[in-house]
Amino acid sequence: MNPDALAAALLAVIVPLAEARRPGSAEGLTVSDFPLERPKSREHGDWASNAALKLAKVVGANPREFAAEIAERLAETDGVASVEVAGPGFINIRLDAAAAGALAKTIVDAGAAFGTNESQRGNTINVEFVSANPTGPLHIGHTRWAALGDSIARLLLASGATVAREFYINDAGAQMERFGRSVLASAKGEPTPEDGYAGSYIEELARRVLAKRPDVLELDADEQLVAVRDLAYGFQLAELQSSLERFNVHFDVWFSERVLHAPGSHGEPSLVDEAVDRLRAQGHVFDEEGAVWVRTTDFGDDKDRVIRRSNGEYTYFAADAAYYLNKGDRGFAHKIYLLGADHHGYVHRLKALAGAAGDDPEKDIEVLIGQLVSVNGARLSKRAGNIIEMDDLREWLGTDALRYSLGRYPADSPLTLDPELLRKRTNDNPVFYVQYAHARTHNVARNAETSGVDRSEFAPERLDHETESALLGALQEFPRIVAFAAEQREPHRVARYLEELAGLYHRWYDNCRVIPQGDDPVETVHRTRRWLNDATGQVLRNGLDLLGVQAPERM
Repeated sequence: MNPDALAAALLAVIVPLAEARRPGSAEGLTVSDFPLERPKSREHGDWASNAALKLAKVVGANPREFAAEIAERLAETDGVASVEVAGPGFINIRLDAAAAGALAKTIVDAGAAFGTNESQRGNTINVEFVSANPTGPLHIGHTRWAALGDSIARLLLASGATVAREFYINDAGAQMERFGRSVLASAKGEPTPEDGYAGSYIEELARRVLAKRPDVLELDADEQLVAVRDLAYGFQLAELQSSLERFNVHFDVWFSERVLHAPGSHGEPSLVDEAVDRLRAQGHVFDEEGAVWVRTTDFGDDKDRVIRRSNGEYTYFAADAAYYLNKGDRGFAHKIYLLGADHHGYVHRLKALAGAAGDDPEKDIEVLIGQLVSVNGARLSKRAGNIIEMDDLREWLGTDALRYSLGRYPADSPLTLDPELLRKRTNDNPVFYVQYAHARTHNVARNAETSGVDRSEFAPERLDHETESALLGALQEFPRIVAFAAEQREPHRVARYLEELAGLYHRWYDNCRVIPQGDDPVETVHRTRRWLNDATGQVLRNGLDLLGVQAPERM
């Protein structure tokens, strides 16, 4: 019996009991009003409910007495072994072995779909993360945002949402001019400009530009800068894209900031021009001292924001406004921004922008701030000189170790990675511990197949060992973990769940044989345990995929 079926059975018991005590008291009740929980101790059963405590006052009953009535009726449900009342009115439910064990076959039959749910169905969500300037390599901070943003998107997709992973390319403005002048200076053999970008990667880009366009230095000065800048930009952006793909992070949309400032093909206003007009139409734009302002203080911002200066130049806020509106125009009702630790000031600004655009700042936009990450003993990039590069980290520690470790902690907690630990092939290393559990399930399955232990029989009532009960209980939790992690935007909940599941699997492996000992015959219990072994492997695999981590079959 899965949790949804049990919750439905519980509701079917509660409604008539509540109506009998006070007519109308159960009107509109659904299973979501009484979520089942896992007891802290397995000794208290498989599931617990506080339904009696929540409803007692509504129906005019003593909570413990009402719980006893519910327990008596629920105990008659097929698949329920026993129901007990604890404390002031908690209901502890224990399933019989057959009802609990049936989950193993359900998981194997569902395969990669097990764990998916409908909790985010109907939501169209744009998840923007990383969004680095295309003027240099990705660094350690980008690495964390890449791991977290991609895993959040995977969780939302698994929970039924329509999701786009988006990278905002900051390819307009002063930093691009400095970048172009830096590469041009290198191409000419001149020193780096005082405000320019340094590092051997600039020299590499200059060599590639000259190889692609040997005549570039023969152009007029202005043409030189534009040609060098745009070629170098293309090379550097391709490198960012390649770095992220190697890190198992794929973006659906690469959005260029230049698009916001470009006029339409037939002379129409740019998206930035339109943004000012649209915000003005909402009644939140005013003019003062020759500048154009947005009254963001109406929505909790600490000050009103200039969107166009008195000299006619647009501010960064103008691009933010045009970009936000464009996301809505593309059908994304909900926008998630994952920003670095130095972007706290953007939270109120972006929420105020949502309000000024006519959206609900508390519903239609989320701004998640990720904290800093460091690595013990990490060396600075040889190419960039003053940063720790994503590519260097990935080559040093491996994609799986990095993805898992960065996803294992909440985004808002500072993090220091221990390379010595992450490179160990021992159970002290969390990613190894989980991957090894998955590999062990495949090893068991291979050996079982060789020994004639197939899945031709399934008798779930035979899964009655205490370690099997604990393992099944954890497997049953996976869809709920996925849904909750998606709702909270917290991939670390999946990682911690997988570690717990791996521990329960290893304990089961030590206690329950899948393959008969010696010359003993293959029995139904062995074939049934094969189902449980394969089900555990499937859930470990599904969970690792949500974190962007491989599930090796051999280690």
